Amino acid sequence: MIFMIRPAARVRQILVPAPNIHAVTLASLYPPTAPLRTHALPVSGGHVLHVEESGSADGTAALVLHGGPGSGCSPLLRRFFDPARYRVICVDQRGSGTSRPRGETAHNTTAGLLCDLRALQRHLGLDRWLVVGGSWGATLAIAHACDAPQAVSGLLLRAVFLARADDTDWFFQGARAVLPAAWQRFAAVAPADRRGDLLAFLGDAFARAGANADAGECESLALAWWRWEQAMARPAAAVDDASTPEAPAGDALAALVDRYRVQSHYLRHGCWLTQRPLLERCAQLPSVPTLLLHGCEDRICRPDGAAAVHARLPHSRLAWVDGAGHDPTHAGMAAAMVTALDAFAARGHFDAEVAR
Repeated sequence: MIFMIRPAARVRQILVPAPNIHAVTLASLYPPTAPLRTHALPVSGGHVLHVEESGSADGTAALVLHGGPGSGCSPLLRRFFDPARYRVICVDQRGSGTSRPRGETAHNTTAGLLCDLRALQRHLGLDRWLVVGGSWGATLAIAHACDAPQAVSGLLLRAVFLARADDTDWFFQGARAVLPAAWQRFAAVAPADRRGDLLAFLGDAFARAGANADAGECESLALAWWRWEQAMARPAAAVDDASTPEAPAGDALAALVDRYRVQSHYLRHGCWLTQRPLLERCAQLPSVPTLLLHGCEDRICRPDGAAAVHARLPHSRLAWVDGAGHDPTHAGMAAAMVTALDAFAARGHFDAEVAR
């Protein structure tokens, strides 16, 4: 059942009820598929992007933008798409995933990423694509749609992040009131006199790592950041659940250090979205089918960001997923993503019910 909420005549919001998350797993997703083809796309500043296409070569083109910044694409991201109906394009952004050089922050800005998306579209010979992004990926999706509105056929934005100073301050400092014990463990990696600005401390440390600083120190910092992120990403009822993922080690831990180097680089610069804030840019968005999905219990990207974007876009729909935090694999969120993408593949819009 979907509950319609109409706080104003021009906005439409729906509530997707929570499933039994202990009984439902990732069964909502499509089976894993191998890439159809891969590309190594050289771009400016010495970066080479890793791009994977999967699904159907003549399917509806869909660009997938990963979060982070710095995370890189996961095979999980293409499992939200029906491989028989979509041509799924996953790109590792500069310094991310298997793009080269991994963890590089030089010549790595939001403006550079927008140029890269234009270059990728030309490289693939595509006129338009559905753009799907979560968290930072939703940020970049909005920025791309403003930068190249003619290139976008629709927007599916999960857990939108506006990259405002308040959003970043909340994650590193403000959320201590929500998870005080977990924050104290996180903050303990910094000297006492630097715990008032953890982002600055971490950014300095990861920048030194790029200059061959102590790798062991950066691994410890990355693990502390990762554990805090894991605690923040889960719904409140699941914070103490024993199913917390095993901590990365080996190559995965080295990749995590590179990820947080890129992420701290972006966040310390306000993701280069301070002079023209993302909300102001929304006026430039094309009037294409636009759906925002947001977990009611998302503590990393708080729900007010999605509500603010929705209020700026009279043609958009906003779906609150009950019981979901920031994790895209939450059963309710996964089901909502699949249902929305199935609707767009079938009809070219999201006006069908979001919840099954």
